[in-house]
Amino acid sequence: MDAVLSGLNTFLDPSTLFFLAAGVIAGLVVGVIPGLGGTAAVAVLLPFIFVLDAPQAMALIIGAVAVVHHSDAIASILLGIPGSSSAAVLLLDGHVMAKQGKGAKALSLAFMSSMAGGLIGAIGLTLAIPIARPLVLMFGSPEIFMLTVLGISLTALLSKGNLVKGLVAGAFGVLLGQVGAAPASPDYRFTFGNLALSNGLDLVAVALSIFGIAEIIHLVAKKTAVAEVTSIGTGWLEGVRDFFPNFVHVLRGSLVGIWAGVLPGVGATAGTWMAYGQAQATAKGKSRKKFGKGDPRGVIAPEGAANSVEAGDLIPTLLFGIPGGAPAALLLGALLIFGIEPGPRIITDHLDLIYVIIWSFGIASVVGSLLCFVIAKPLSMLSFVRFPLLAAGLIPILFMAGFQGSLQIQMVPLMLILGVVGWFMKEFDYPRAPFLIGFVLSIPMERYYYLTDNLYSFSEWATRPGVLVMAAILLIPIVMAIVRMIRKRLGYVKEQTSTESDLGEDHAPRTWAIVVAGIFFIIFAGGFVIAQQYAEAARLMPNIITVLGAILSLAAVFNEARRLKKGPARTDEARASWKKVLVVTLASTLWLLGFVVLIYVFGMAIACIVYVPLFLWFVAKAKWWVIPIYTVALVALLLIAQQFAGISLPDGYIYLGI
Repeated sequence: MDAVLSGLNTFLDPSTLFFLAAGVIAGLVVGVIPGLGGTAAVAVLLPFIFVLDAPQAMALIIGAVAVVHHSDAIASILLGIPGSSSAAVLLLDGHVMAKQGKGAKALSLAFMSSMAGGLIGAIGLTLAIPIARPLVLMFGSPEIFMLTVLGISLTALLSKGNLVKGLVAGAFGVLLGQVGAAPASPDYRFTFGNLALSNGLDLVAVALSIFGIAEIIHLVAKKTAVAEVTSIGTGWLEGVRDFFPNFVHVLRGSLVGIWAGVLPGVGATAGTWMAYGQAQATAKGKSRKKFGKGDPRGVIAPEGAANSVEAGDLIPTLLFGIPGGAPAALLLGALLIFGIEPGPRIITDHLDLIYVIIWSFGIASVVGSLLCFVIAKPLSMLSFVRFPLLAAGLIPILFMAGFQGSLQIQMVPLMLILGVVGWFMKEFDYPRAPFLIGFVLSIPMERYYYLTDNLYSFSEWATRPGVLVMAAILLIPIVMAIVRMIRKRLGYVKEQTSTESDLGEDHAPRTWAIVVAGIFFIIFAGGFVIAQQYAEAARLMPNIITVLGAILSLAAVFNEARRLKKGPARTDEARASWKKVLVVTLASTLWLLGFVVLIYVFGMAIACIVYVPLFLWFVAKAKWWVIPIYTVALVALLLIAQQFAGISLPDGYIYLGI
């Protein structure tokens, strides 16, 4: 109880409330823009935490996480375009209601359900602490090491799509996490003599690159508006009235969401579809047939789950140090920045901070929902703007944010490289959440392994009950995958072969997929060769990861080659469409490269003055009078942030006199 009251007292501090409000506003704005989502919202805010205290930083981040699913419903319902992957389920009933002139009612139901889901999720997190606390305090280094392995592996194994690709992505993240000083020896690994890499790759820069810059490359290439304007319609109060008789669906959906959040790798997308499925399955009689035709229950259940998933994800993240998704991985990284290790340490030393997070999540859910009722219409207008017009401002902000962690100008071109890597991962179906979780947990996994190895013999730590339980949990999805594979080979399950229509005309051809898998193999093989020059303690973990990653990459090559052999021949239209995708993507990348060069030479401020007008004129096709206003406003915003928010802008080599 003392920790609860202490957390509440810290939460009620005016500075904490201010940063909570800032996080809520940022989360609502980012959430409404299709393609960005919670990961981008947290990543953009991370650079600001370096000048904050831990409670203020947590309030800022949780404020964004708690509300991003409120506003991503706007694009799904009004536009028929998912604001995020988890909001895609709202197309079934929410968008249908908007077409029927009941857009306001659907939004009202979504906002109320998100608020309830957030509150139920906060309650679930509160109840989990006394239940899990005795278990967590029993954990030693062997159990914590196995938890890190479990977190990376389960997220990859349970990711949507190809199991092998998920594991390759997780191994790649762990390998990049090995860059910099080794925790058990004086070696600097994979730095190639570059001092800027001696402290490792910065989490903020990596996350913004793999997710944010990759999405910008993808969306700028389209050069189209996100959607045409759709009327919100009427029915705000009707939605509020319909919410209460259907509260049981919110409760069930929220419980499903908490469970989906607790399980690593399941996440909000699977959680919302599971909630929708249970709502449909528990519907009585002929009312089940109303789903997909504008049934309010088809909005209420998944929206309750969407927000409670994030609260559920905080349970393994805070109590065990195992993030289940990308936003939680960034939150874990933020805690580590303040020297706070999730798991036993946070429960014994920083329990009040957990309650600050809980209070922040619950209050942000309420405030975010109320704000959405007021600003839903103006927020929705962001989705009607052509993305290149938004990108002209997002590009400088992302590079500025990624610069804050290391304050090394070399990180700017590295962000572009990682952004291209993120685009390839997205295009060729390598899930990026396992990559980010692997990156975050790489050093903790290595550190706890060495600690375990020094304190126990292998037979001692490998036979501990907690380790055996986690090993069994890890083996379950692997055994299930092997059983499914055997059943397919024996003909008990019909193997689905992709057709040209399934893939889409602009989907990457299998030959390219083989090449990408081969590149991953080369990266892992090269990493293994380079690691041999390090001391034994420094090369042990890289050796394990590179060997494992190389084997998995070869398996991915084999899988893609087998699909190429079994799949249909690509049509001329598909080849032409893919070439067009490559051309426009290359053009987007070159524009970003031009901005990086300008930053390198002249610094951020002058680069924006030169780059933004050119981008607005040639790419965004903005009106002439918009260009000077847009440019002045953006440069002023960056300079104000530099002056009053402690933000650093990269100086070019001309300024540095180099």
